[in-house]
Amino acid sequence: MNAGLDLFAPGTGDALVLTGTRVTGLMLIAPSLSSIIVPHRIRAAVVVALTALLTPVALSSQRHPHLTAAALASELLVGFAIGFGASILVGAAEQAGDAMAIQSGLSGMSILDPTGSEPLPVIGSFLRLFTITLLLTLNLHTVMITTLAESLHAVPLGAGLGLANGMRELVGLGATMFALGVRFAAPVIAVILIVNVSLAVMGRAAPQLNVLSVAFPMQIAAGLFALAAALPAMAVFFGGWDSVYHGMVARAVGGFTFIGR
Repeated sequence: MNAGLDLFAPGTGDALVLTGTRVTGLMLIAPSLSSIIVPHRIRAAVVVALTALLTPVALSSQRHPHLTAAALASELLVGFAIGFGASILVGAAEQAGDAMAIQSGLSGMSILDPTGSEPLPVIGSFLRLFTITLLLTLNLHTVMITTLAESLHAVPLGAGLGLANGMRELVGLGATMFALGVRFAAPVIAVILIVNVSLAVMGRAAPQLNVLSVAFPMQIAAGLFALAAALPAMAVFFGGWDSVYHGMVARAVGGFTFIGR
């Protein structure tokens, strides 16, 4: 147990519960931490460990937080917003993979996502795992924990939240996910569009040529080559992911904490 945590001090029990609720909100949606392949005992142990480590940080800025049902809901939403920012990046890559699969003709080729419980198109599953691996390599987990600790100063335990404005910001971040997905998928979609237009011109110029017999394999080949060429550009984008992540978290948490807009 952390040496700075006095379990018998006034307000410590309430602070432990509220901090644990905020950590739980993060664990519910954060990439890799919320995966079904992580055993429940491991996730529970992470919640307990982070709660013990972060509660002294919370008490350093607020001595006597009050435990109420509204405070519990507020803490869960703050933790959820912090994890949601990282999930937006992973979801954008997954959306891009789905769009690429549809355009290249691989949408019917699905596999069971090892980090989830539902089948995904093979390209979507690949980009999801690629993004999670890349972000973990770039210290996603430590950045989220650091952001969680900083939030305890920016948003004290049990602080009142503006739910209407906060939910509006979360919905806006969902739109950001789709916009990023389109940006990631744009090179592949453009290449496949050019291939389809070229095949259409060939079909009109040489009607005796059986274009349909070569269209499908050419679509798949063009899509896979374009994906291979686009991966380095995606990696460059994720190289500066932390600034994008902090901007989205500030937007979401700021929406919840800005009451009276």
